[in-house]
Amino acid sequence: MCDNDSIHDILEFQRRAELSRRQFGAMTVGTGLMFMLPQLANAADVKESEIEIKTPDGTCDAYFVHPADGKHPGVLIWPDIFGLRPAFRKMGKRLAESGYSVLVVNPFYRTKKAPVAAEGASFQDPTVRAALMQLAGTLSKDTAETDAKTFIAWLDKQSSVDKKHKMGTMGYCMGGPLTMRTAAAIPDRVGAGASFHGGGLVTDKPESPHLLVAKMKASYLFAIAANDDEKQPDAKNVLRETFAKANLPAEIEVYEGTLHGWCPPDSQVYNEAQAEKAWSRLLALFGKALA
Repeated sequence: MCDNDSIHDILEFQRRAELSRRQFGAMTVGTGLMFMLPQLANAADVKESEIEIKTPDGTCDAYFVHPADGKHPGVLIWPDIFGLRPAFRKMGKRLAESGYSVLVVNPFYRTKKAPVAAEGASFQDPTVRAALMQLAGTLSKDTAETDAKTFIAWLDKQSSVDKKHKMGTMGYCMGGPLTMRTAAAIPDRVGAGASFHGGGLVTDKPESPHLLVAKMKASYLFAIAANDDEKQPDAKNVLRETFAKANLPAEIEVYEGTLHGWCPPDSQVYNEAQAEKAWSRLLALFGKALA
């Protein structure tokens, strides 16, 4: 089953890339250092909570944060392979401070509650790598669709979510293709998607995420790591052609000097300047597509 789903494609992408030790350093969660995100000049006051969401397959632990007042467009965030953790809570809160009701989920809830890896865990550690890949292998296109529909429906039931506006979804690494499955599964609700150093977006499998574009109604942002592009240079062109054929707007850019995993602030290869550029493009996309 896993051979035909997007999670397998992501792991296969990583194996084919034969990333160096320095590049795999990106796949490391925070090591106890204080990671900070730039402060917003006009940040909204927010309310945040740790929540549980009932799904057809169990109970998902998640983080929900939204402006303290009013109704706002909903956004679903899919983390990378290290899952729900402080860095993603910080990113979710920052987005909420810009005027969005944000849900950050633990995609591995069927098997393990967050955190799914210890602080300082590195993908270079064979034990850590094996455990994370085993977790990723429990996911499939079917679990992605089930979860996407459940999470979007949950957001729509929240008083802080404005149902008059489309929703957004964003994802990192393995979360990139999950945004595409979300946009394709609920096309009438999802109006914008963003993938940051997403893996396995374009494959030769019949269930490749890029083949779902025809089912979408979402504008998109693809922020591609430079070393990912070196290993799969045709992917960006396939994405451009596919979105153009579907007549959907898509901003697709390779971010110079970045390594896979450069966006989360707890990554060892966090590139603040380029991460801030990608974040600004995300806000521009959501500001236009979710307005």
